[in-house]
Amino acid sequence: MNRREFIKAAALAPAATAASSTFDADFGTAMAAADAIRKKRISSLELTTHCFDRIAKYNPQLNAIILQFKDQALDRARKADAALGREGKLGPLHGVPVTVKESFHIAGVPTTWGIKPMAEFKPKHNSALVERLDRAGAIIVGKTHVPVMLSDWQSYNPIYGTTNNPWDLKRSPGGSTGGGAAALAAGLGFLTIGSDIGGSIRVPAHFCGLYGHKPTIDLVSMRGHTPPPVDADIHESHDLPVAGPLTRSAADLREALVAIGGQDGDEAVAWKWTLPEPRHARLKDFRIGCMLDDAFCPVSSEEAPVFQAVLSALSRAGARAERGWPEGLDPAASIETYLFMLGADLFSRLPKAQLDPMRVNWEKNPQDPMLSGAFAPHSKWLEHLGNQSWIRSVWRRYFRSHDVFLLPVAFVPAFPHDQSEPLESRLIVTPEGRRPYMDMIKWVSFATLAGIPATVAPVGKTAAALPVGLQILGPMWEDATPIEFAARLTEAIGGFERPKGY
Repeated sequence: MNRREFIKAAALAPAATAASSTFDADFGTAMAAADAIRKKRISSLELTTHCFDRIAKYNPQLNAIILQFKDQALDRARKADAALGREGKLGPLHGVPVTVKESFHIAGVPTTWGIKPMAEFKPKHNSALVERLDRAGAIIVGKTHVPVMLSDWQSYNPIYGTTNNPWDLKRSPGGSTGGGAAALAAGLGFLTIGSDIGGSIRVPAHFCGLYGHKPTIDLVSMRGHTPPPVDADIHESHDLPVAGPLTRSAADLREALVAIGGQDGDEAVAWKWTLPEPRHARLKDFRIGCMLDDAFCPVSSEEAPVFQAVLSALSRAGARAERGWPEGLDPAASIETYLFMLGADLFSRLPKAQLDPMRVNWEKNPQDPMLSGAFAPHSKWLEHLGNQSWIRSVWRRYFRSHDVFLLPVAFVPAFPHDQSEPLESRLIVTPEGRRPYMDMIKWVSFATLAGIPATVAPVGKTAAALPVGLQILGPMWEDATPIEFAARLTEAIGGFERPKGY
């Protein structure tokens, strides 16, 4: 068979196994793609061309990839093919087509964060993460959609419009890495890179049926992830936000994390990072804690049966999940501190014209934790910083006797588009009634505040065939442990499924 016939056959084939001589050119894993390229079963040029063919076919209905780099990507793919057989080590993603969230700076390419006045801003430098992808040999085919200021669990903005979920075009793909998740779930690329401060990797993974990983704080450099017009040599705040991968397999999460992990520049002078091995390799050996429902944010009846099926699968595998919060953790207090620090981070970026009316609102409601984060005195910040340190110590103690902690990602699966303003006034309809939109922040807040890794794995679907993800928290710096748990859980209950029609 010739190369064109190979691609056609691969696209119709099921996902590859390790022993397969071909791989799924539409929905295969990133590592399978890299292996096929290295072994010359397919060229990077052919695979990248095929990726752009799929983008041309499916992206118009998704609006997931908002900037395409076709000429540059095809040229880089040719060079990747030419490098095969030469002396020198190939990167782990050599020749593999990937996408990157719009918020990461790429030199000479718009970085807007969805802010209309910044539509023409083009940084002069690449972000650290883009440099790492280049070093790993990846082919960046495009940038993916985000909400304004990366501040929503949907992905729409006045510059690029609205991204749709491939599982149901009338629903949100999540945010703020919604464009990347929609593209990856639809087979437009082999992995995508996002950022996360309020679930921006984890919620899109949950909504689109993908694997996602929020790394340990500071594990991945955030240089060049700054709102315009700040250029790429400035570092993002390190209190809460992180960058990480979304993939179609747990194994890809680990390989992608190794490729992008570790600090750069002056921060790399004093230390070198190596990903510790996972604590266990068998599901039954993991010491598991869980809280898959709670009165502070009840999960909907759409999701509850999926989580019960997870617990049943664990039991059949010989694993036992212990229900209950870590000793000393007050969920309400944890969320309050998180919201305070989130407000400080998000609102500090706003111009004075937007901050002034917010200050008036805070003076009327000084108990609002997010507004307090922006306007309360420094002593209040120090108080919450102390709270954060205490909460981190609670989790540190917990992971001495446990390996992973299971949580929902959100109380609902993907919800219908809702662009009403203000965001805080939106309501989400569940079978049990209407819920405040801001309840979306609750389940994702714990790992962010603690700075610990959190892996999302697809674990089933609702009766309406919407994906449901499970959040797997792990010990700080031991990111491979929750990723490995996700891999072993996949063996027990299944993993990524391609949406119908793609």
